[in-house]
Amino acid sequence: VFNEGYAASTGDRLVRDDLCAEAIRLGRLLATLMPDDAEAAGLLALMLIHDARRAARVSDDGTYVALPDQDRQRWDCERIEEGKAILDRALRLRRPGPYQLQAAIAVLHVSETVDWPQIAALYGMLAQQAPSPVVEVNRAVALGMAGDPRAGLEVLDAVDLQDYQPFHAARAELLRRSGDRDAADGAYARAIELSANAVERAELERRRAALRG
Repeated sequence: VFNEGYAASTGDRLVRDDLCAEAIRLGRLLATLMPDDAEAAGLLALMLIHDARRAARVSDDGTYVALPDQDRQRWDCERIEEGKAILDRALRLRRPGPYQLQAAIAVLHVSETVDWPQIAALYGMLAQQAPSPVVEVNRAVALGMAGDPRAGLEVLDAVDLQDYQPFHAARAELLRRSGDRDAADGAYARAIELSANAVERAELERRRAALRG
């Protein structure tokens, strides 16, 4: 529910506030009913920290705003602190799990200086705990943001997600960063073709146009 609210798969809105709110309500209920479950707390912390950036992820005119360009003044700092506190309590239970790792990654995303090498390392740990092609895509992006786009491309080469829009969007960005403009253009084209969300599609089209310009 939260994933669809945070990044709607279809339609003309990137974020669905109603779904985010409902997912967090259910997460709070779960954490209350299972107070000793570290992963229930980790999931709640993950959603709260991501949701704290909701207002900054889309500009006033409805366009997508990437993390480095977001206005931190629009972040919900109280929600971030709540998420961090819940994660700290979960970690003290010493029963690590995938949701706690993802929440730790989310904390790094909202730090004053984003530590991309550390994020890539945590995605590596997540890939060991809960291996999936989607985790590998995120790890590849983190490697690229950490300054090693070719390493990120090597990770993507081992992933089979040809009908997954974020795979092609990630590949396009890594190819752009590595200097292969022609291949990046093709990857953007495929990502645009697969995108059913108007806000995401417009951002991909903007990036492709900037690449060509």
